[in-house]
Amino acid sequence: MLYPWQSRDWSQLTDLRAQMPHALLLQAVPGIGEIALARRFAQGLLCETARDDLQPCGGCSACQWFESGNHPDFRLVCPEALAEPVPGDAKAESESEKKSKTPSKEIKIEQVRELIDFASLGSHRQGRRVVLLYPAESLNIHAANALLKTLEEPPEGVVFILVTTQPDRLLPTILSRCRRLVLTRPDAGAAAKWLMADGGLDKATAMASLAEAGGAPLAARALAEPEERGWRDWLIGQLAGGGTLDAFVCAEQLHKGSLPGILDTLQRWCFDVLADRMTGAVRFYPGYADALRRCGNATDDVRLLGFLRELAQQRQVQNHPLNTRVLLEALFLQYKQLFTAAPAA
Repeated sequence: MLYPWQSRDWSQLTDLRAQMPHALLLQAVPGIGEIALARRFAQGLLCETARDDLQPCGGCSACQWFESGNHPDFRLVCPEALAEPVPGDAKAESESEKKSKTPSKEIKIEQVRELIDFASLGSHRQGRRVVLLYPAESLNIHAANALLKTLEEPPEGVVFILVTTQPDRLLPTILSRCRRLVLTRPDAGAAAKWLMADGGLDKATAMASLAEAGGAPLAARALAEPEERGWRDWLIGQLAGGGTLDAFVCAEQLHKGSLPGILDTLQRWCFDVLADRMTGAVRFYPGYADALRRCGNATDDVRLLGFLRELAQQRQVQNHPLNTRVLLEALFLQYKQLFTAAPAA
């Protein structure tokens, strides 16, 4: 089923079906159900008895194969770290048990080569063949170049659906060969109601989580989980101390956790410090307005912008840290130095 805020996006997608582009890029803020929407649309393209609104029926053979992960005309391409095992696939389960290395967070060229082989075959059901690839920004450079060649000369009857939350990390040539659709950001009031009904959150928690997640309901629901909330609240408490933050304690406490999540929290906090200095308003942490103001009064715009640029650069390589503890120590020391006295002119 679609999420309540996706009806407009679904209408836009169905309008495209009369003249379906060979490559479609769904661009979204993370955590609004972009993957679920893409999967639903892919299933609808393959469904043999679609409903009046072109949503998949869920009962035909094509839908049953799709939901079990066995449709012969569908391929899902994503990093190993995001892949879900196919139910009942004993071979996949035994192979995964043998793996001792960390699953890759990139889409590799071998995956794209397999995809190209799939695209070169005919349809098993005399209909479309559909490829869903996400997140598109996880394509490594070799995989991206290999995919580009296929997008430049697309096989007949194949639809590529790419999903991205970071379009700036995609090759411009890939962007130029896709029809781009920017997905709707949910209305804050409707998103909060959904969080209260679906996630069982009280209104205050729903609104705070939604603000921290940049208005993305699914991301907000994940942020409200006790395990996730615990380390984030601890980190925000440390950041609120400004120059009193202990960089080595923070690195020790957090180095085994999610580096992307830590960088995300750091970025949002520093963005709010800068926003409060420049506009008097904050976006992500309205409940910490006083602490944000104190931090802002102890630094300046130049240092904040420089640190935000550093964080943005680290986000580009966040899946390949050489040493997470050392990286975090360096970043927290830089954060602490934001609040040291400015050198005399």
